[in-house]
Amino acid sequence: MSKSRIGAVVILIIAILLAWGLYASEKATGDGFLAGFKFKLGLDLRGGTQLIYQADVSAIESSEVKNAMEGLRDVIERRVNLFGVSEPVVQVEETGALSGTSGEQRLIVELPGVTNVDQAVKLLGETPLLEFKLLLPVEGTTTQQLVDTGLTGRFLKKAQLQFDQSGGFSGSPSVVLEFNEEGSDLFAKITRENVGKILAIYLDNAPISTPVINEEITGGNAVITGQFTSEEGKILVGRLNSGALPVPIELISTQKIGATLGSQAVDRGVFAGLIGFIIVALFLILWYRLPGLLAVVALCVYVVLMLVLFKLIPVTLTAAGIAGFILSIGMAVDANILIFERMKEELKKNESIDQAMHEGFSRAWPSIRDSNISSMITAVVLFWFGTSLVKGFALTFGIGVLISMFTAITATRMFLYALGRKTFLSQSSAKIKFLFSSGLSK
Repeated sequence: MSKSRIGAVVILIIAILLAWGLYASEKATGDGFLAGFKFKLGLDLRGGTQLIYQADVSAIESSEVKNAMEGLRDVIERRVNLFGVSEPVVQVEETGALSGTSGEQRLIVELPGVTNVDQAVKLLGETPLLEFKLLLPVEGTTTQQLVDTGLTGRFLKKAQLQFDQSGGFSGSPSVVLEFNEEGSDLFAKITRENVGKILAIYLDNAPISTPVINEEITGGNAVITGQFTSEEGKILVGRLNSGALPVPIELISTQKIGATLGSQAVDRGVFAGLIGFIIVALFLILWYRLPGLLAVVALCVYVVLMLVLFKLIPVTLTAAGIAGFILSIGMAVDANILIFERMKEELKKNESIDQAMHEGFSRAWPSIRDSNISSMITAVVLFWFGTSLVKGFALTFGIGVLISMFTAITATRMFLYALGRKTFLSQSSAKIKFLFSSGLSK
């Protein structure tokens, strides 16, 4: 048996096994291995949770509000994305804005597939608000007054846990904070101008340390030596490093969102996709005969590979993502058409079937390569600069383009070569033209 036939059989066996795995994973229930590989549907197909937060930007200069809100959006989106490609929708909204004035700043978070509101709130609410406040005496009284310094977690670069060197690893734990360049300058200014005063460190509006400023501190480092255990210190460091909120936020609305398209619409979409696939398959078979039939088999392999990748990455499927997948199927068909048309041209020159197949793939490759490279560039640009929903489209489209190159060039060619040169040498010229050309070809 030739290498081409062995390769073709291996591809078919792998595709069949993967197709069975796709079916079994969707039907699996309980806590089994396959049950963990179900398709993840987005908010528009599956529903989820919508959270609306109101940001307190009263302590921020009006010129810095936009940057602070963008920083808040990035932190929240980064935290949600740590759980996989979930396509969260995180938007900044300004409400009640009048001409020349600033309205309320809100953050809208949509989490597909998260139907437990308490879980969603916990997911986003564990990021702490870190603040440094001065304790200044009120003139004529014995009380002290808290004064905001403007130094918050938005300036935090990283945090790490350390222990008192005199006590070794079992000594008193402390948390070292390292600020970015802007935060370092602000911290140095605060300590320089307030020597001898108390600089309280607040976490989520609760004081965790009240150190006295003995001298100006440069270099952008601060130490938290609150009354906490080593385990609590590790948790604190993890929370701070996961992204401290640039501005304080308050949850003002929670809502469960039903699937906007609904299960019936999803079923209709799948049905429409199957009808479209059948029509494309019939066109390929009727127009290109034997190569068309093999292209349909390769196209089935392509669909199976794509769906498996969607489960393994995993990719959260939204309407936009499915659109990118369907568009990539068109790219795969387009590549096969270029190859087959080249083969027909070679057959018209009375070339042998072996030579026609070789030249068909060879001459179609530059066009396929250039087309796919331009498509990949488009996908990368959309993914890099687009919003969450656009990224979903770009991701499925980009993966589809890469896999389509494999199925169009490698799988289809291997299936054709697997038939063997001797198979066609024994056939008459008329039969060969019937098998490899449309009825309209001359």
